[in-house]
Amino acid sequence: MDNKTDKLSKAQTAGRILLGIFLVFAGTGHLSFQRKEFSAQVPEWLPMQPDMVVFLSGGVEIFLGAGLLFLPRHRASIGWIVALFLVAVFPGNIAQLINHKDAFGLNSDLLRWIRLPSQPLLIVLVLWSTGAWSTWRNNAV
Repeated sequence: MDNKTDKLSKAQTAGRILLGIFLVFAGTGHLSFQRKEFSAQVPEWLPMQPDMVVFLSGGVEIFLGAGLLFLPRHRASIGWIVALFLVAVFPGNIAQLINHKDAFGLNSDLLRWIRLPSQPLLIVLVLWSTGAWSTWRNNAV
């Protein structure tokens, strides 16, 4: 349960809103104009059609982004869910590197390697901007 008395800084609120917009935009891309690029990230070992994985993950991204934007009372809980989602899709980034697939301008293994640390940084940004980490820490004490 969220601690509704926790206040976010203006920077955290701005970060949460930007992340929400980013997720809605990325989810929309999954379902339309970036479908091919996202398909390049689907690990070959997944027992689903890549297009279905792209469709489902895009829907989840839109849903989570909307939650960040329109459910600020539940921001900490949504922050944890977004962080878990980002952990769950990280194998796609690794698969793009291992399978040497070009997408999103990542047309070399060097660029694909450089991209990998962005996912953990994004997770940290989500946990900070939603207050999820501090809410958990304050409730654990």
